[in-house]
Amino acid sequence: MPTLDQWFGYAGQAAMLGWLILVFLPRRWALLTAIPRYVIPFGLSLLYAGFAMTHFFGVEGGGYGSLDQVAALLGTREMLLAGWVHYLAFDLFIGGWIAVEADKIGVNRVIQAPILIATFMFGPVGLATFLAMRAGYFRKDGAADVTLEEPSKVPA
Repeated sequence: MPTLDQWFGYAGQAAMLGWLILVFLPRRWALLTAIPRYVIPFGLSLLYAGFAMTHFFGVEGGGYGSLDQVAALLGTREMLLAGWVHYLAFDLFIGGWIAVEADKIGVNRVIQAPILIATFMFGPVGLATFLAMRAGYFRKDGAADVTLEEPSKVPA
C-alpha cells in the first residue's frame, strides 16, 4: 500500500498531467479533452472519498462548524491529504469547464493559458478572472447559455 507521501505525489502528477493537456494540447479530440475534464477529476474524487470517509469521523473535535473544528480536522495527515486532493480535483474540473467555455466564446488559447494557470495555482482567482472576462469584453452573442456540449463539438 502506498504511503501518504506517495499518494500525495500520485495525485499531484495526475493533476499536472490534466493541466498540461488543458493548456498545451488541442481540444478537438473528445477523448483527450475528457481526460482532464472527467477522467482525472473522477479518479481524484475517488481518492478523496477513500481518505475522507475512512478518517473524517475519527478526528477528535473535527468538523465544519467552526474554524477550530476545520483546523482539527486538517490536523491529521490523512485529512490534510484528503483536503489537498479535494483542491486538485475541483480546480482541474473547473479548469476543464473554463477551457471549453472559453473555446465556445472564441477566447484565444494564448489568453486562456494564464487564466488556466491562475486556476491551477489559485483556484477561485482563475474562476473569477474567467467569469469577469466572460461577462465583459470577450462575450459573444449566445455565450450566456452554459451548456455541457460534447468536447468533440468544441473547436481546437
